[in-house]
Amino acid sequence: MNTSTLPSARLAQSPAALYDGRWWLVGETGSVPLSDPSFVTVLDGFAEALAAADHVVAALCTRPDEPSALQAGGRR
Repeated sequence: MNTSTLPSARLAQSPAALYDGRWWLVGETGSVPLSDPSFVTVLDGFAEALAAADHVVAALCTRPDEPSALQAGGRR
């Protein structure tokens, strides 16, 4: 997934934010654009993994007719 397909948003309680297809570190005193390609690639991968996890959780939440692992005696 490239950064242009990700929504502009803060990345999961981190100082990293995607704005207009570019990653930024956001702090109380201002923002700094990220230019290290390796770090940007890691952020892209992390954002993609979070989006996939969110999608799976949303799909699980929309299937109320199936018991959850906890209801079926499963362990966490």
